[in-house]
Amino acid sequence: MTMTRSELIEMFRSTAAEVAEREFPELTEESEISSMGVDSLAMLEVIGEMERTLKIRLPDEELSGIVTVRQLIDVVHAKL
Repeated sequence: MTMTRSELIEMFRSTAAEVAEREFPELTEESEISSMGVDSLAMLEVIGEMERTLKIRLPDEELSGIVTVRQLIDVVHAKL
């Protein structure tokens, strides 16, 4: 499955909104995930959903240290 960065960001936004039960209208690639109110447990849910939807596997070592939406999208995009 090939997706553009903007499609991946939209997927992150909608999945995070579902998990966190709130909207993220101001989300950009520069957004810090923790400052959005998405904690580590919610982040695992978001990543799991993205893995299932995109049929990819994101190893923990590639996810450690991710702070911004851009960093996450970079990892996901590289797996596609």
